[in-house]
Amino acid sequence: MPHGVPPFRADHVGSLLRPVALREARAARAAGSIDAATLRAAEDTWIAQAIAEQKAIGLKAVTDGEFRRAFWHFDFLGELGGVDMVETDQGIQFKGGQTKSYTLKVTDKIKYLPHPFVADYRFVAEHAGGAVVKQTIPSPSVLHFRGGRRAVDPALYPDMDGFFHDLKFAYRDAVQDFAAAGCRYLQLDEVNIAYLCDPEQIAGLKARGEETEGLLGRYAELINGAIDGRPADMMVTMHLCRGNFRSMHIASGGYDPVAEVLFNGINVNGYFMEYDDERSGSFAPLRFLPKGKTVVLGIVTSKRGELESRDELLRRIEEAAKYAPLDQLAISPQCGFASTEEGNLLTVEQEWAKLQLCVDVAREVWGAV
Repeated sequence: MPHGVPPFRADHVGSLLRPVALREARAARAAGSIDAATLRAAEDTWIAQAIAEQKAIGLKAVTDGEFRRAFWHFDFLGELGGVDMVETDQGIQFKGGQTKSYTLKVTDKIKYLPHPFVADYRFVAEHAGGAVVKQTIPSPSVLHFRGGRRAVDPALYPDMDGFFHDLKFAYRDAVQDFAAAGCRYLQLDEVNIAYLCDPEQIAGLKARGEETEGLLGRYAELINGAIDGRPADMMVTMHLCRGNFRSMHIASGGYDPVAEVLFNGINVNGYFMEYDDERSGSFAPLRFLPKGKTVVLGIVTSKRGELESRDELLRRIEEAAKYAPLDQLAISPQCGFASTEEGNLLTVEQEWAKLQLCVDVAREVWGAV
């Protein structure tokens, strides 16, 4: 991993716990008691503070904490042409509860439209003060995995080939728009490939009539098409996890079924991989990691507040290095701290302590962040 190029030795997935005042402002906007400009001003204030705090603990990459979003995925996808975010009877089912009841529907031909996230990126870039700005967006596979054939109007797309074609090019246009705005560190939040490691999730796809044979390859082709033609100096990473909402999860299963395609069939520069508990399996799949790519070990959990042992983290990095060169490894929390605006069940102080721990361990292991 070249020095100074993301992903960094100590990094983070992106989302941060929302400050109470920001949550109150968002609730006030939803109730109609403040206008959009007042909410955006509040978001600007808290995002600028979050950037400063990320830099203060030693992180080289900063995000907006996803403070302007309600969901890690729906807010981006719902702004694509032809995609609507709609209320539904039930939310996404986690092990222990459900999210708010929204889903996505494809109601017109999918295309890229000028996206508000690009303006959001520019705000962070203007306030980064020399730090590298990381932009996070959901992987294009999310639009298929969440609803599949049932969420796509058959009059628009009689077969799914057309759907995947238009989605690929809409994302390619989005990547180019971020690049034109100056973005050189882009992360695709790709939970679905990790879900394909769970027999229960595969069974669920089959039960709703999806074709699961070859789906991993189709997702790989979709992602490669989306990032094809990006600037040579734009680093693209993927984040893989098994669900993250109010400290709950969805899926389980090691990366073994997808590792070869994941590492050698998808043209990204790095992988943020969930490895904070037994649900993630062993480090053995890292043996497929080719030269020139980085795995960021998500061995610090964002789901619980208890701070990990430094010695245990050092031991786990040493274990991972049996399968992939230490120089191609890094450390981060296994997921964001607030994939939805509700956030995980820990305090802001615990969140920053965990990020600081990642920085301190990276300096000890690699001599730099």
